[in-house]
Amino acid sequence: MKTDAFALRHIGPEESDLQQMLKTIGVESIDRLIYETLPDDIRLKAPLNLDPAMTEYEYLKHITLLGSKNKMFKTYIGLGYNQAIVPAVIQRNVFESPGWYTAYTPYQAEIAQGRLEAILNFQTTVIELSGMEIANASLLDEGTAAAEAMALLLDVRTREQKKANVCKFFVSEEILPQTLSVLQTRSTPIGVELVVGNHEEFDFSEEFFGAILQYPGKFGQVNDYTDFIAKAAENDIKVAVAADILSLAKLKPPGEMGAAVVLGTTQRFGIPLGYGGPHAAYFATKEEYKRSMPGRIIGVTVDTDGNRALRMALQTREQHIKRDKATSNICTAQVLLSVMASMYAVYHGPRGLKYIATKVHASAVTLANTLAKLGYEQTNTAFFDTIVIKADAKKIREIAEANEVNFFYPTENTVSISLNETIGFGDLNKVVSIFAAAKELATITISELSETLHFPESLIRTSSFLQHEVFNKYHSETALMRYIKMLERKDLALNHSMISLGSCTMKLNAAAEMLPLSAPSWNSIHPFAPLDQAQGYQEMLSKLEEYLNEITGFAATTLQPNSGAQGEYAGLMVIQAYHQSRGDHHRNIALIPSSAHGTNPASAAMAGMKVVVTKTLENGNIDVEDLREKAILHKDNLSCVMITYPSTHGVYESAIKEITKIVHDNGGQVYMDGANMNAQVGLTNPATIGADVCHLNLHKTFAIPHGGGGPGVGPICVAPQLAPFLPNNPIIPTGGSNAITAISAAPWGSALVCLISYGYIKMLGAEGLKSSTEHAILNANYIKEKLSGHYDTLYSGEMGRAAHEMILECRPFKQKGIEVTDIAKRLMDYGFHAPTVSFPVAGTLMIEPTESENLDELDRFCDAMISIRKEIEAATIEDKNNVLKNAPHTLAMLTAETWNFPYTREQAAFPLEYIAENKFWPTVRRADDAFGDRNLVCSCAPIEAYMES
Repeated sequence: MKTDAFALRHIGPEESDLQQMLKTIGVESIDRLIYETLPDDIRLKAPLNLDPAMTEYEYLKHITLLGSKNKMFKTYIGLGYNQAIVPAVIQRNVFESPGWYTAYTPYQAEIAQGRLEAILNFQTTVIELSGMEIANASLLDEGTAAAEAMALLLDVRTREQKKANVCKFFVSEEILPQTLSVLQTRSTPIGVELVVGNHEEFDFSEEFFGAILQYPGKFGQVNDYTDFIAKAAENDIKVAVAADILSLAKLKPPGEMGAAVVLGTTQRFGIPLGYGGPHAAYFATKEEYKRSMPGRIIGVTVDTDGNRALRMALQTREQHIKRDKATSNICTAQVLLSVMASMYAVYHGPRGLKYIATKVHASAVTLANTLAKLGYEQTNTAFFDTIVIKADAKKIREIAEANEVNFFYPTENTVSISLNETIGFGDLNKVVSIFAAAKELATITISELSETLHFPESLIRTSSFLQHEVFNKYHSETALMRYIKMLERKDLALNHSMISLGSCTMKLNAAAEMLPLSAPSWNSIHPFAPLDQAQGYQEMLSKLEEYLNEITGFAATTLQPNSGAQGEYAGLMVIQAYHQSRGDHHRNIALIPSSAHGTNPASAAMAGMKVVVTKTLENGNIDVEDLREKAILHKDNLSCVMITYPSTHGVYESAIKEITKIVHDNGGQVYMDGANMNAQVGLTNPATIGADVCHLNLHKTFAIPHGGGGPGVGPICVAPQLAPFLPNNPIIPTGGSNAITAISAAPWGSALVCLISYGYIKMLGAEGLKSSTEHAILNANYIKEKLSGHYDTLYSGEMGRAAHEMILECRPFKQKGIEVTDIAKRLMDYGFHAPTVSFPVAGTLMIEPTESENLDELDRFCDAMISIRKEIEAATIEDKNNVLKNAPHTLAMLTAETWNFPYTREQAAFPLEYIAENKFWPTVRRADDAFGDRNLVCSCAPIEAYMES
């Protein structure tokens, strides 16, 4: 046993288990299983050319050394990113806790009540600080949130504006530069014309449907937008405001000015800089726009017994159903980071947030006053935390960097300084000494902060916020630690049992991969720091791109997209840029198989494409003849095909090369959805099957944890002809020679969590990566055979094998009165999260065990499924009072004095012997979605206030 081999720790089945597993499957070796599963013509002919695998110990030494190349300057760059203090109690108990970071998106509400409560707290924080009516469960970053605001305002135009095709959108020149770049990317495909200008000179023309303002502005100027918003409303122009959330503890909230949307980032609420991410964006609007709201909303409802329960609310489902008519791509959240931000608000409460905001503002005022005594002019007439000083930027920069300090330098004659909650007197005095040295003057020492406000009285916040109990009772570390633990216990995550979600690849997120994220050398670097201060990051990111190029067979990679959905969108935008560079502006047809991810058509629609759906055969494969017919029909306008490989049906389609050739022959490019890349690595790759671009879900195949619905990273890898079009950033140049504008706000997206995938590849090496893929296929086929005779597998390959996942047929159980949802809820009683429900085929379960699950866990899961199958057999369509229909069973039910069920308490809670050793108790019974949708509540107001009479 090689105790220092990381692959041994990452891959679940032990060598001694293999013969039993292979015997169950009916093959003599893993090699034979792979031969029977994967078409031979797409197999790689040579092993991956990667660095030798490191041990965990070697890797941690390596990453520490690499991190030391990042220079931890005191940074006042601002531009939407400010150093924040991560409370240690939140770092230890949320950020570093697998109970939080390994959880899945809370689609199964009954085993996600803890996370749902934390996100509800987040929504409440956003609603109350912004002065709005409804908020979502977070978005990716401020730039993409601004783009979603633009799309929402387009969607809610008046009937007259839609009829007249009013399509102009005003953007204040005060907007953050990276936000403008994302708006430029997202506007053209949806037919929006951006007009950038001075808000004080805007003419409120009827040609405009909306506007976006920055509050405070990019260099700190605070403006009162009340009159602007009122005049815009008179002209049917709805206004979005991108607002600094910390400033809203001091400044009048945009909602009170009449804003239609308020958005921004919550990074200041205890989230590390991390070289740009991940951070949770926030988005709030009016209740009348709820059906145009992007992303997810967590809502309050009741369970079967009428008790308060939480769940993902109405438009979460609607976004999936609408597909190409969706107003946004649903996979756009940063849940782990929103949980951290919500806990920051809970920990500090309204008084603490006011204290922090007051200290930041007082520091900025004191610094401006002190620099004035040295003869420097400060140009902002009103500000919160950012001052702009007239000075020789080159001279200041030389002295500042020699003192390990970063400012921002908008022009040769101005220096912008953004202060944050980490600032103490020592920091202020160092800044003053830098400016004093530039004039060769004696410095001035600051020993107290000014209490004077530097913004108009009309902008002082007078309304209260965060008065709910949760924000006013957990201010000691002991209290918050216990509150966090209480919520964690309500959630089923990977630290309890296998989460066998098809297409979501919930694998081990190894501790050695996660540990470096807590190191200041990695998590405290500003995304716009000079490149020579981020050499560790540059080496790591560059090497990760090289690794991903090798694994996919492609020529170039961008790490900028910060979710899989963003990766899809980026890939399609790069394809469109390629066509346009060749004069093929008319190519806008995307062929999408009916079996595709729901995100595919939504992304295509966002990219301005017309979706043409192609048929799927009864065996689950793409109907090649239908695809050929439609490719030829649309050959003059064909942009691309979007395919998933292996298919979402869990099969390696043998006709894949024929499919890609058909599209190429008719002028299109091939986009491969990387959701199932865990079944390719080391065995085949997208380039070999004929793709031109693929996105990779680093939060699936490459071990970044799901975090309850984010963070995610969705880089795209591209063939040589697409490499010139990879996206840029307006502050730090990235991308290709003919780059498209930004996909996300930060140059390298969520750079911090890229460390996880870098470590995953470093420690597995070529052999370990291939072995992981093989064992993912082994585990899936083992489950398939163990369940054979109990459940039918809907689709199989030509030799009867599954890929890394399979779909179980559950529709016949309706004859017994049992729906697939009943199976999902009953699995909770057995201590398991349900597999993927009703996707891609309604009434089915899609199972993916991953390579990280060992034989014992696979057997426990199979035993649970077989036991449930026997319970289905015992059910009748007439009798709804059975163990499946009543699932899940809570501790309150089991300990109640009365028991009005025709089965025993033991059958309900402990149907198999193993459960008693480690029982997981759902804390609510089934959540009533219909009730919650009729009574939409997405903040901490008590449910009693919304009950139907």
